[in-house]
Amino acid sequence: MALITRYQNNPILTKEDVPYPVATVHNAAVVKRENGQYVMVFRSHMLNGRSLLGIADSEDGINFKVREKPFMTPSDPGPYHEFESWSVEDPRITYIDGEYLITYSAYSPHGIRIGLAKTKDFRTVERVSMITEADYRNVVIFPEKFNGLYARLDRPHSEISPWSIWISYSPDLRYWGESKRIMDPVPYHWDQMKIGPGAPPIKTTRGWLNIYHGVFPTMDGSVYRLGVCLHDLQDPSKIIGVSDEWILQPEDPWEVTGYVHNVVFTCAAIPEKDDLVRIYWGGADTVMCTGTAKINELVNLCLKNPRPPM
Repeated sequence: MALITRYQNNPILTKEDVPYPVATVHNAAVVKRENGQYVMVFRSHMLNGRSLLGIADSEDGINFKVREKPFMTPSDPGPYHEFESWSVEDPRITYIDGEYLITYSAYSPHGIRIGLAKTKDFRTVERVSMITEADYRNVVIFPEKFNGLYARLDRPHSEISPWSIWISYSPDLRYWGESKRIMDPVPYHWDQMKIGPGAPPIKTTRGWLNIYHGVFPTMDGSVYRLGVCLHDLQDPSKIIGVSDEWILQPEDPWEVTGYVHNVVFTCAAIPEKDDLVRIYWGGADTVMCTGTAKINELVNLCLKNPRPPM
């Protein structure tokens, strides 16, 4: 039985829904605000091949209306322009301390760095800092502090420590340290090539649920799937269990074929009522999709038949 129930009218957002010229809509962060409104910050390829971040609003988390202008572009002026002059991509959003923190991949001739921005209203946005050196991807920030420190997961984009998940801590969101490798890909496994944090972790009674992506190389190119692991509530560097099985793989036509074939890639998951979590994913780097799962079932999957994290 499928753990994730796909929304029957996927995809929920495509380039045709955007009021300015783009080639794709994918890899979106989504938050549910205190007033019940959903906000999506999505990545789009412009017609020159570089990426910007658009923004859309929804009453129900399914039907989104894209705003008239992009939210963040690589041409925005400021001290960080040098490091994001090529593209801004793949955002994640965490609500903490009364603000929405947005991490995003910044591409430039200096490589891939992670930028941190913040907003309170999704009308104005303030860039805070470049919080990694090159080359890093997939930074997600926990929505709680641990011993007074912010915590994040990330994935160095390097063969030195081959595409593993790390954890780091910060007192102020600018300076990060106490870094530690906590999870590796597994040889000849569905996530053997590389892994990376997906949505910001979700707090459950049994641990922090981390929905991550894993990549498997084939003769026809790489396949991106989603999996789950569970982190200890008090010490998120400790992984209690990693599901040996994936929870979602490319199956629908818009996931199998697109800008990048055979990709489901998540940057957002929203806990809802009745133990449900709504997961959002980009299909083939081209469209946005959604589906729901039971949080308890995902947690159980991490615990009933786990593989070692390293």
